[in-house]
Amino acid sequence: MLTIRNALKRTAAAVIAATTVVTLAACGSGGPRDLLADIEAGHVVLGTKYDQPNLGERTPEKNFEGLDTDVSRYVVEYIAKKHGWSIPEMEWRETPSAQREALINNGEVNMIAATYSINKGRLKAVDFGGPYLVTHQALLVREESGIAGLQDIAPGTRLCSVSGSTPAQKVKSALPEVQLQEFDTYAACAEGLKQDVVDATTTDATILAGFTQRYQERFGEKYSVVQLKNDDGSFWTDEYYGIGLPKGDGTARNEVNEALNDMHDSGAFAKIVAKNLGDNVDLGGKPKIGDLSFVDKK
Repeated sequence: MLTIRNALKRTAAAVIAATTVVTLAACGSGGPRDLLADIEAGHVVLGTKYDQPNLGERTPEKNFEGLDTDVSRYVVEYIAKKHGWSIPEMEWRETPSAQREALINNGEVNMIAATYSINKGRLKAVDFGGPYLVTHQALLVREESGIAGLQDIAPGTRLCSVSGSTPAQKVKSALPEVQLQEFDTYAACAEGLKQDVVDATTTDATILAGFTQRYQERFGEKYSVVQLKNDDGSFWTDEYYGIGLPKGDGTARNEVNEALNDMHDSGAFAKIVAKNLGDNVDLGGKPKIGDLSFVDKK
């Protein structure tokens, strides 16, 4: 039989549980964060990828490494030093591609650097600092593959990309004669290449350069990143990586762009690229930071 005391205990437990749920639901739902205020206060939350070698990766020791994480650190430290604030604690949050805009707008992260391409659709939801680099669709192949460009992709070539990705859609429309194999992640595609399940993997050159560097370091295996170009020498695609920020915070965006300009002009970015990607990819010169007019041309 349920006693009065037990009934009260159950009621109290239910109230506590309900309160906890409401509290958890409220976390991150109070609107976007203020980047500058949080840097000054001593704690920022930075979005990155966890599974892209040498770009954004959480190591087994739970360290966060890669080009994008180094770019984020540079920006935050530059802004803090400029204002005479202490370098804040940096907390990292995994930001899968499909969730990035929501995580910014819900206040779960201050900013995101995660191979985050700037395009017109995303600009409707968030703002961007940058671009801080421009990359292009490429192939990851074995050095002895004989594939050096689009002209070498013969009918029946087993080409891997991620399901639903922009590179996969590009291949479907432009190269219908290849055998496109769509995996869940680029790591799976890279492993497929390693195991000779596919002949090549395609996505942004930066992502492929990260895998190339990793395989050279860990396995001593040689792979090449092949840039894809049209007959006139122009790149097959252009992808402009930026730092995602809350919509309408022009002050934060301007400070981020100032930091990115300094990162390039001081030579720090060249060192970040060499450290993380080696000489596996040529990112060209400094992009026009703060100029997003390219979105109307894509």
